Amino acid sequence: MDADYLPFHDNPAKPEFKAPAGAVDAHCHVFGPAETFPYSPKRKYTPCDAPKSQLFALRDYLGFSRNVIVQASCHGTDNAALLDALDSAGDLARGVAVVSEDITEAELQDMHERGVRAVRFNFVKRLVDTTPKSVFKNIANKIRPLGWHVVVYFEAPDLEEIAPFLVELDMTIVVDHMGRPDVANGVEHPDFQRFVSLLDENPNIWTKVSCPERLTNTAPDYSDVVPFAKYLVERFPSRVLWGTDWPHPNMKSHVPDDGKLVDVIPQIAPTADSQQALLVDNPMKLYWSE
Repeated sequence: MDADYLPFHDNPAKPEFKAPAGAVDAHCHVFGPAETFPYSPKRKYTPCDAPKSQLFALRDYLGFSRNVIVQASCHGTDNAALLDALDSAGDLARGVAVVSEDITEAELQDMHERGVRAVRFNFVKRLVDTTPKSVFKNIANKIRPLGWHVVVYFEAPDLEEIAPFLVELDMTIVVDHMGRPDVANGVEHPDFQRFVSLLDENPNIWTKVSCPERLTNTAPDYSDVVPFAKYLVERFPSRVLWGTDWPHPNMKSHVPDDGKLVDVIPQIAPTADSQQALLVDNPMKLYWSE
């Protein structure tokens, strides 16, 4: 583990908010354990181990039923830890893999049978080396016959450059963490409204209203992030997802309490209908519909 790496909270609060039956944590990770699933030699950071057993225990503790496990950059394109977690979870988890351009049809089919339903394209330069968009396009074409979608991770300053590529893909896309807006600028700022316009104009693009702990300027109070997530939940009720982002890799400001993160949900989705859509209907449609 890197010397400045902050391990996940070892004693999160029990949430006051009770999630609806069948709720899905639609963005979380498994790391290692390294002795079984070594980290990538090309990684930009070395995390603490965060194995499947602890993820599933947290799921139950928080009152959730299912997980969507996203391959993180520290494991590169070796999806062994992810696939092992999916094998253990059975129908209670789905996966988002990171693959290389030379992935074979047989390998993709095996991943599909084990629960993978998407690939992730990471554009955050501090986390991964830059990948040519032509490579991402080739991967997208390989997964298209399986009915998979693409999850993209980028930061707000990169949206203008990335948006044409996303539109050109012409398939279902999920944007991580609201495109990481600068919340100090406010909801009406042109940068965030550019992201809203992208969703307005492309009904195939979804977003995760997750990770207030990464966006806030007032940690551990997330009130400055709530208006952004609430805005998206209200405007795009059938195209929003939520997740813990456990075990919160590369946090620098504080160690998030997952119970407190769950208690942000009724602030961004105040009604029973919006909570049902955000936590159950939307992720089930995207990840469990065959």
